[in-house]
Amino acid sequence: MNQPTNYSLKQTIVAVAFILTAALTYSCQSNPATETLPILGEREAVERQVNGKTIVDTVYHQIPDFSFVDQDSQLVTQETVAGKVYVTDFFFTTCPSICPKMKSQMLRVYEAYKDNPNVVLLSHTIDPKHDTVAVLKEYAERLNVETDKWHFVTGDRDSIYDMAMQYFVGAQEDKGVEGGFSHSGHFMLIDQNRHIRGKYEGTEQADVDRLIEDMKVLLKEQQHEKK
Repeated sequence: MNQPTNYSLKQTIVAVAFILTAALTYSCQSNPATETLPILGEREAVERQVNGKTIVDTVYHQIPDFSFVDQDSQLVTQETVAGKVYVTDFFFTTCPSICPKMKSQMLRVYEAYKDNPNVVLLSHTIDPKHDTVAVLKEYAERLNVETDKWHFVTGDRDSIYDMAMQYFVGAQEDKGVEGGFSHSGHFMLIDQNRHIRGKYEGTEQADVDRLIEDMKVLLKEQQHEKK
């Protein structure tokens, strides 16, 4: 990266804000009895006038529009995930540490929901210079997954790193670590409105078990909204 220090500082600030907000959100909103998931991240109170009365709406952090290319050279944008529940992560194909564990766990999510048309998986490479479309294609073929269900995407490096911050995930070049990149192993659960609904440690089976169960809750919520 051209400015690894700035990215690191920005990501640290965002991560701290996310942790504090998430902790407060879980303590205030998580309610197993009603089977709902909290909306994580920053929020803003916005006032509007309706029939002469002041109404306060809560505006939640939303993943912004994006544009990447997947292993089939297909454009992947916010339209690809429109109206769907999706799980996202950040990795690179030559990762010597946590990525193999992450992908073995993401495969469990894939197997659990591969037949559900309302679920998509989205994995971003943080090493776009090496991880070309052809490399990602070979990687996906080794995992033996359907490409319309699990998109491995690449694109402009800075756009990918900026997107990682939108998901509150750490990712940066780091010549001081093996592999040359450092990143978190988190899986992020996103709803049909592009709100963050869960954060899970992608190297831990128990936490991925929780993700798989939380996805059931979110899909039920989605069905309820469509009625």
